[in-house]
Amino acid sequence: MADEEQIALLFPGQGSQTSDMRDLVERFRPGLEERARDTVGEDPFERSNEGTRWAQPAIFCAALAGWESLRERLEPGLMAGHSLGEITALVAAGALSEDDGLRLVAARGRLMQGAGERAGDTGMLAVRGSSSEVGDAATRHGLTVANDNSPEQIVLSGSAAGLEAAAAELTERGLRSKRLPVGGAFHSPAMAPAAAPFRELLADVEVAEPSVPVLSCVTAQPFDDVRERLAEAITSPVRWLDVMRSLRALGAVRYVETGPGNVLTGLVRKSLEGVEAEAPVTLEPARA
Repeated sequence: MADEEQIALLFPGQGSQTSDMRDLVERFRPGLEERARDTVGEDPFERSNEGTRWAQPAIFCAALAGWESLRERLEPGLMAGHSLGEITALVAAGALSEDDGLRLVAARGRLMQGAGERAGDTGMLAVRGSSSEVGDAATRHGLTVANDNSPEQIVLSGSAAGLEAAAAELTERGLRSKRLPVGGAFHSPAMAPAAAPFRELLADVEVAEPSVPVLSCVTAQPFDDVRERLAEAITSPVRWLDVMRSLRALGAVRYVETGPGNVLTGLVRKSLEGVEAEAPVTLEPARA
């Protein structure tokens, strides 16, 4: 473990959208809302609950605004983002420009939503259990472990029939599960149609050295090849539990989520002992 105790800044992914995202952006990132509308083609905040095409850019903007509200009070030594939050973290660390980050999340959301619609009846299932408890059922029913979020939460992706069969089996074994309100099997092979055009877009993006290490959800290590890892992330599992463990091994003892929401704060509390996890904006500390 690293000797120096550090702050890890966390940027959320889809599922963290809140009703006050627009207010957060207007207050701390004036002008970003209008640029997001121009880039996306419509108001992403107005439609953030209608699909990932709108949710991703809205969450990206709100998370950047959250970071802006905390910037003068924090000196993070590490950063990480959950799924689309990787892009937000890379922007915050100066590896990507804000304009490129906005273009990337807008394209990512549009491409992933399109891939989900073309794949047909697919989706995601959140299971209260560990990877060792859930992995065999996923394999039997042709599903992919899309998110390893904590010792208590795994998210599966795949066909609706496979998700239904897995849910029934897991219920019999005493594990609770819930279908997520998403329009696709994200972080699975079903997203392959989105990966290729996203990779092409990444090829034209300028990448700089980040100001602090930013961890990839593909490798659970600091980004080595930003373009390649972001392209891989479209179809690869989100190894969030491994990311948190890596942050801890690198010396992080305080975890601050930029918002919107506090989903990642809860995951830290469930996954790591002896650290502080703080909710966004208000920064109310809680000892894990």
